[in-house]
Amino acid sequence: MLFHFCRVFYIRKLAGITLFITGASRGIGKAIALKAARDGANIVLAAKTAEPHPKLPGTIYTAAAEIEAAGGKALPCVVDVRSEEAVRAAVQKAVQTFGGIDIVVNNASAISLTPTEETDMKRYDLMHNINTRGTFLVSKECLPYLRKSKHAHILNISPPLNMEPHWFSNHVAYTMAKYGMSMCVLGMAREYASANISVNALWPRTIIYTAAVEMLHGQEGYPFSRKPEIMADAAYAILCRSAGSSTGNFFIDDEVLAAEGITDMAQYACVPGNALILTPDIFVNEKKSKL
Repeated sequence: MLFHFCRVFYIRKLAGITLFITGASRGIGKAIALKAARDGANIVLAAKTAEPHPKLPGTIYTAAAEIEAAGGKALPCVVDVRSEEAVRAAVQKAVQTFGGIDIVVNNASAISLTPTEETDMKRYDLMHNINTRGTFLVSKECLPYLRKSKHAHILNISPPLNMEPHWFSNHVAYTMAKYGMSMCVLGMAREYASANISVNALWPRTIIYTAAVEMLHGQEGYPFSRKPEIMADAAYAILCRSAGSSTGNFFIDDEVLAAEGITDMAQYACVPGNALILTPDIFVNEKKSKL
C-alpha cells in the first residue's frame, strides 16, 4: 500500500522585511512585532521604556528578547517620538543595521478621555505631540527609505474619520489628536500613491485589553475585551499585501480578518466562550459585538 503525504508549508511573507514600530515595548505594538517576528522579520522597537515602569510590565529590551525568541531580529531603540533628533537617530540606526526600512507602524499614543475644562494643557500637548506630531515625524523620516522599498507600508493605529459630534463632545482634545493620525493616512495615501507606498489605518472594533488599559481602568473591563492578538493578526494581513495594492483605508480589525476567511472571533476574546457582550471601542458606530 502506498501512502501519500501532503506537507503544508507556511509562507513567511515578512521574512527579511524591516518594520519600524513605535510604542513596541508592550500591548498592541509588541503583539504586531511578535507576529512579524515569527516570519523572520527585522523589528526596530522605537519606544521610551528602557527601564521597568512601576505599574507597566516590559521594556524595549525584554520585548527584544521575545522577538528574538520568536524568530525575528530585534533592534531596541530608546525613542521619544516627540524628539526630532531621537527619531532621526533611530531611523539612521535602523538603516545601518538592516539596510533599509520597509514598514512603519505608528502605534505610540497618549490618551486622556477628559472633557475640555478638565484637560490641562500639559496633557493636551502630550497627546498632540505624541499622536499627531509623532506620527507625522516618524513617517516623514522613514519616507526616503520607504521610497526605496519594494514592500512599503505605513500603518497607523488610529480610528476612522467619523465626524459625528458625539465622538468629539466627550473628549475633544483626545479625538483631535487621534484624528490627526488618521488625517495623516488620508493625505499621505494620496500623496505617495505614485511612489507605491501603502498608507492605511487600523482600529479595533472592541476594547483591547492591555497593561495600559488595565492601569487606566482596572480589571473590570477584562471580560468585555479582546486580546491584542486580534490587532496583530489584522495588521499582519494588511502588511502582507503588495505595496500600493490597497491604500487610504480605515480598517477595522475583525473586518480585515473576515475578509481573510477568519470568521470565528471567539479565539480573541479575553474570556473565550463567554456569552457576555463585548464593549465597542470609541469612534466605532456599531452596537456591542458578541463573541
